[in-house]
Amino acid sequence: MTSDYSTAPAPTHLVADNEWVKGDLPANSVEPAAFELETQTAPPEALAEPLAVEVEAPAPEPPLAPAPVSVGQPPVTLSIDALVESLLFVADGATPVARLAEALEVKPHEVEAALERLTILYAERGLSLQRIKDKVQLTSAPAAAAHVQRFLGLTATAPLSKAALETLAIIAYQQPITRPQIEAVRGVNSDSVIKNLLTKGLIEESGRTEGPGRPTLYSTTPEFLQHFGLTSLAELPPLNLEELRREKPVEILKG
Repeated sequence: MTSDYSTAPAPTHLVADNEWVKGDLPANSVEPAAFELETQTAPPEALAEPLAVEVEAPAPEPPLAPAPVSVGQPPVTLSIDALVESLLFVADGATPVARLAEALEVKPHEVEAALERLTILYAERGLSLQRIKDKVQLTSAPAAAAHVQRFLGLTATAPLSKAALETLAIIAYQQPITRPQIEAVRGVNSDSVIKNLLTKGLIEESGRTEGPGRPTLYSTTPEFLQHFGLTSLAELPPLNLEELRREKPVEILKG
């Protein structure tokens, strides 16, 4: 039986194994040698070059918050005025000038100069510096006292009695002073009046004398200055002890 499939004659265009005669290839054929040559001679960087693909850019990330500044390392150099102001703002009550100078590592007279400049700066503002001897305190301006009280919901302070004003004036001008010394000026017992002034926060116990019995010394407080719209005891009008004995202090504080 004869097979339908006939064996095709060997191609005459083959000369040797894997060797083709140029020009005998079909039109759509690729010369193996040429393809192999192109593959071998292609530069490595051309083979490694990635394909260009359009990728949508990611949305920009929000800016990072600034790193917190370490305590004691401010980002800018502040003036001594600003530093003194900062310490007074956080201080719990009246602070000695010497303590401010120690904290800022400067001389006390430098702090005093800064306080003078701040006093001028605050003249038309809502802040005030109150001075009691060597202590200073940052407070609201005395002229704004009524507005501050209304904002804080504080009731108006009851007016002081004549005896309280008299005793308070004696303490203000002669502080620190003991109760026997106050009574020597007034001529009457002042124990209840002194207790009343202590309760109102207008005076305070500021020490004891070295004499017999070590009686308590009394001085005015920053609240005293605030109550009478003063920034320091230096704003009290000049007065001597003889004038106090002539019952002038009531009119002085009222005025």
